[in-house]
Amino acid sequence: MRTTSDFWVSAYIRYRNDNNKPTVLMKRGALEAGAIFIRLDRLDGSYDLYGPASQLAYTKEQQTQGDRLFSALLEKADVFAVMDKIEAEQKFDSDLWLIETECEEASHDLLLAPDL
Repeated sequence: MRTTSDFWVSAYIRYRNDNNKPTVLMKRGALEAGAIFIRLDRLDGSYDLYGPASQLAYTKEQQTQGDRLFSALLEKADVFAVMDKIEAEQKFDSDLWLIETECEEASHDLLLAPDL
């Protein structure tokens, strides 16, 4: 069973902040199943953007366990490219969540989907 978006976001923000990786909620989405996007500030003027992975990336076990997989949408992009991508996603899904976190080493603590 998959955890709700609200619960997952709360846990992720707390985990990151507890590990000295400043993380804030930028936009609240649908409580139960809103898509989650993470904007990672690399603290060098560039950003990465992660979003939900395709359902094709999930193994049967991951589906059963309720894991959330993410895919890199943009890497080392400027803030304008990231915001353009987020705006485009919002036109498709106005109930999305947006989290911003920062880390000089670009760690994100997300479970990434394998490249298909």
